Amino acid sequence: QVELVESGGGLVQAGGSLRLSCVASGSIRSLRMGWYRQAPGKKRELVAHITSGGITDYRESVKGRFTISRDRAKNTVYLQMNSLEPEDTAVYYCAPYFAVADGTFNSWGRGTQVTVSS
Repeated sequence: QVELVESGGGLVQAGGSLRLSCVASGSIRSLRMGWYRQAPGKKRELVAHITSGGITDYRESVKGRFTISRDRAKNTVYLQMNSLEPEDTAVYYCAPYFAVADGTFNSWGRGTQVTVSS
């Protein structure tokens, strides 16, 4: 089972930026990968995903502010977050998109905390 380790979170003021990284212990080159987030008291939600070929999609609330990318050679997925808003405060996780969608994924990492102050 591939282990996923997220990093890059922190405390920023509204309008600030952060770049999250997700490093996989094995190859994820063929996988569509997603970034997810979970705010206190809320369900985990999909933020963005990227295909093995680099096609991306975003939830509406982050379009134009967040950019997902990947380095296939490094088995790493990134999430560049600009113009951060207090509503973006959450723990952010990465995971294989289809495994999450079909309910077979159960190896969530620790995530990385993002806190945006107003």
